[in-house]
Amino acid sequence: MFYFGYDNYMKHAYPMDELDPIHCTGRGPDYDNPSNININDVLGEYSLTLIDTLDTLAVLGNETEFIKGVQLVIDNLTFHNTTVQVFEATIRVLGGLLSAHLLIVDPSKPFGDITLPDYDGELLSLANDLASRLLPAFENTATGIPFPRVNLQNGVPADCINETCTAGAGTLVLEFGILSRLLGDPIYESVARKAVQRIWDFRSNVTGLIGNVINIQSGDWVGKMSGLGAGLDSFFEYMLKSFILFGEPDDLKLFNDSYESIKFHMRRGRLKCNKGIGNMPIYVNVHMSSGEIANYWIDALQAAWPGVQVLHGDIEEAICSHAVFYSIWRKYGALPERFNWYLKAPDVLFYPLRPELVESTYFLYQATKNPFYLHVGRDIYNSINLHAKAECGYGTIHDVNTKELEDRMESFFLSETCKYLYLLFDKDNHINKHAAKYLFNTEGHLFPISRDFRQKVWEADMPTADPKKDNILAPTVVDARTNVSITNCDSIPIIRRYSLPLDSQYLEQLDQAIGVDLNL
Repeated sequence: MFYFGYDNYMKHAYPMDELDPIHCTGRGPDYDNPSNININDVLGEYSLTLIDTLDTLAVLGNETEFIKGVQLVIDNLTFHNTTVQVFEATIRVLGGLLSAHLLIVDPSKPFGDITLPDYDGELLSLANDLASRLLPAFENTATGIPFPRVNLQNGVPADCINETCTAGAGTLVLEFGILSRLLGDPIYESVARKAVQRIWDFRSNVTGLIGNVINIQSGDWVGKMSGLGAGLDSFFEYMLKSFILFGEPDDLKLFNDSYESIKFHMRRGRLKCNKGIGNMPIYVNVHMSSGEIANYWIDALQAAWPGVQVLHGDIEEAICSHAVFYSIWRKYGALPERFNWYLKAPDVLFYPLRPELVESTYFLYQATKNPFYLHVGRDIYNSINLHAKAECGYGTIHDVNTKELEDRMESFFLSETCKYLYLLFDKDNHINKHAAKYLFNTEGHLFPISRDFRQKVWEADMPTADPKKDNILAPTVVDARTNVSITNCDSIPIIRRYSLPLDSQYLEQLDQAIGVDLNL
C-alpha cells in the first residue's frame, strides 16, 4: 500500500507537494485562489510528501530510498513566496526534517546504514531555516499566541486574521523544543512554550476548559466549544508528549489538570468502561464555560484520543474511546469527518484517509497485545484498499456512503496511516522492540527519547537530571521470549489478552447506539 502511493508520487508528482491519484498528476499551492486555505495552508511548494515520508522509509527498512530521498531534499529544497499555516508547516515539514536528521546521526544505526557520505547536518540547517521563517508569526501579537499563517519569504501577511485555533497555536513545542536543544538556541522553544502557557492562562475559571478558537491580541475566545477533536486535539497530546520528551514537570501538571477537567465535563455515560449499567462512555463537545453539551457530533481527529490515553496509562478508558470510532468505521468502511451520535449519521461525509484511528489501534495493541486490534487493523487496511485505491495512489473518500473519490492523496496517508498500519503488524520492528525509546509527533514523525533533550544547553549551570531521582527515562529491557519492551508500566493481565477488550454486551450496546447493522 505504501509503495503504490509513494512510487506513484515520485513518478507523477515530485517535486510538487502532493499526488492527485486519479489523474496521476502533481499538486501544489493554489496560486489562483489564495483564499483556498484547504490547499494553501498545507502545500508550500516544498515537496511536502517526500519530506513527510522520509522517516517512514527508514521504518520500512528501505535504506537506499531513504538516502535518495534525503539527498533530493538537501539538493533541491528551498522556501518560496508561499503562505502556509504555521501548524502544518511545523508538524509535517519541520517534524520531517528533524526526524530524518536524528535518524541519520544516531550512532547505533537501528534502521540500517542510512548515513549519507559527508553528511554535515544539512537537514538540521534546513529545519533551522524553516523555523526562522515561522518566527514572525509570534511577533506583533499582544498575547504571544502566534498568527495562524506566515509567508515563508515575507512574514505575516498584511491581511492575516487575528484568530487561531487552539491546536494550531499550541502544538509546536516538540518540534521547536527539539530544534532549540539541538542548536543551543532557546528562542524557538521559548516562543512555543509561551503560546501554550498563554492559551492555558485564558481557560475558564469555572470549568478549567479551553475553547477552540482564540483572538491572539485580546485573548478572548472566539470559539467557545471545548472538545477533543479538530481545533483542540493535539494541544492536549503535546502537553503529555512534551513531558515525556523533555521531562518538564509543569508539562505533566498541565496535562493532568486538563485531563481531570476533560473527564469531569466532557465524558458522558456509565462510570466504568467494562462494568456497570448505563449508556456507552463517550467524550462530547461542550461549552467551555459551563460544560453543557454544545452539539451532537464527534469528529475523526478525536480518534487519536485513545492513543493519548494509552500514553497516559488509562488503558480501560482508551479501550472504550477506541471502540466508539471502530464501530463508526464498521458502519461505513471509513471514518466520516464528523459523525452525529444523536442522529446516528454523518454530518460531514468525507474521509481523507486520516491516520488517527489506525494510530490508536497501534498503541492499544502495543499496550495490550490483544489480537483484537490486529483484526481492527486488517479491517482498516482492507477497506482502504477496496474503496480508496485509484489509478496511481489512494484518494480521499468524498462520501462514506457512496465511496465516491476525490483526486487528492494527502501526505499524512504515507507519513502516518501506512506507517502505523505497518508497525501494527511488524512485531519485530526495532520501534516495537524498543518502544520506550521513541515518541511520535502528531504527524507520526519519529523522535528518539534522549537525555540530550532533557538538558537546556543554554543554561550551563543547570543541574544534570538524575533518572532515578526524577523517575525519567526508565531503562528499557527487552524480554527475550516476546521481543517486546518491558517498562515500569502496569501490564495487562494475560487473561485480558485473549478476550474481547470490551465485553460483548457493551459492544452490542455500542453498535446499536452507533447504528451498525448487526447482521453484517
